[in-house]
Amino acid sequence: MRIKNGFVLREVCGEHVITGEGLGAVNFGKLLALNESAAWLWKQAQEMGDFTVEALAGKLCEEYDVAPDEAKTDVAAIVSEWEKVGVISE
Repeated sequence: MRIKNGFVLREVCGEHVITGEGLGAVNFGKLLALNESAAWLWKQAQEMGDFTVEALAGKLCEEYDVAPDEAKTDVAAIVSEWEKVGVISE
């Protein structure tokens, strides 16, 4: 998977949001709010380019005190939301 071109993480009024920029995001037309850990995962996904749920879960375990199974479940839920709103692609 990878983040689609034109989607960026911004801080707006103290909140982390994904917003669309440029032609690649013409149909997005909204903001997607993220909590601190989801914003951190977004940044990791950006740095990785191509990413998997397993790779992001591994990064989460390295950064935070979380069990691998819990990390994978949480990351899968976040990635699923990103897929639903169309900000990532296979």
